[in-house]
Amino acid sequence: MGPDAGPVRDTDWDGVRLHIVTGKGGTGKTTVAAALAFALASEGRRVLLAEVEGRQGISQTFDVAPLAVTEARIAHAPHGGEVFGLSVDAKAALIEYLQMYYKLGRAGGVLEKFGAIDFATTIAPGVRDVLLTGKIYEAVGRRRDHKAKGPGAAPAYDAVVLDAPPTGRVVRFLNVNHEVAGLARVGPIRAQADSITAMLKSPQTVVHLVTLLEEMPVQETVDTIADLRATNLPIGGIVVNQVREEILALDVLELAARAAIPRDDVVADLRRVHVRATGAVVDGLLLEARDHAERVALERDGSKVVAGLGRPTYRLPSMSEGVDANGIREMAEALMAQGMA
Repeated sequence: MGPDAGPVRDTDWDGVRLHIVTGKGGTGKTTVAAALAFALASEGRRVLLAEVEGRQGISQTFDVAPLAVTEARIAHAPHGGEVFGLSVDAKAALIEYLQMYYKLGRAGGVLEKFGAIDFATTIAPGVRDVLLTGKIYEAVGRRRDHKAKGPGAAPAYDAVVLDAPPTGRVVRFLNVNHEVAGLARVGPIRAQADSITAMLKSPQTVVHLVTLLEEMPVQETVDTIADLRATNLPIGGIVVNQVREEILALDVLELAARAAIPRDDVVADLRRVHVRATGAVVDGLLLEARDHAERVALERDGSKVVAGLGRPTYRLPSMSEGVDANGIREMAEALMAQGMA
């Protein structure tokens, strides 16, 4: 930690250094990953927030320049904490890998010029995933002092947060050993895959899932947790995003669900606040109340399913005006208050 770090807090994930965040598309996994990184960076910590899909979702979330293949600071957190951003690119990772293991030097640039790098990263998707996850592996294991050795050496980053592929692809992406088994049974690629797998299945890694309280995201969360268990990948928490406030009392919700709210009551309430109670206004309010009651019922059903998964669960409120840098800070504070970071 930095010299201005605040007091150490107990969290649900003490000892975890790699937080992998996934979720069905549209659930807000990138904003949740950003909020988690900001929360982890509080109290003087250095955190790396990385993406692997090239969508530049992180840069848009923090309203900074597009991320590059080299790490750059994108946010300051309380007590001197810092968040660094990285867009992991398979081509750049392969060139770095070739230089590291084969000392190719300028030859790597020549290979790229003639299209060999593109060929290698597209013809074998399993190798591509090894390269992408390999860069994350390197960042987790890197030390601030490159010459320092042993468990006491300070890490370059106190935590790494990975904005991973969505739930439909994440297990295959993380299960790199299986992906390369038919391509590289021995040699440095296989050795790299083995090392990555050991890290991913170690206590220093967890996979968090982001969901909405809607049928399909909840079901994908259920299915992904089952797949993670089947491949022995460590399951983290569930972040229920965009939770909307219940605006009607329980007895009114029950009436609304049956379309049984008396029109006269609605008319009386409108007149009490000096609103003209036209037929169209009353009909619109009754329809809105019924829709709200149906949504609340679905969300309650989804909450029961999520609770039944037996994982630590965190709830983030819906932000009607969208999520900007200030919204990320609010989400980070909510995750900290609930013990996720």
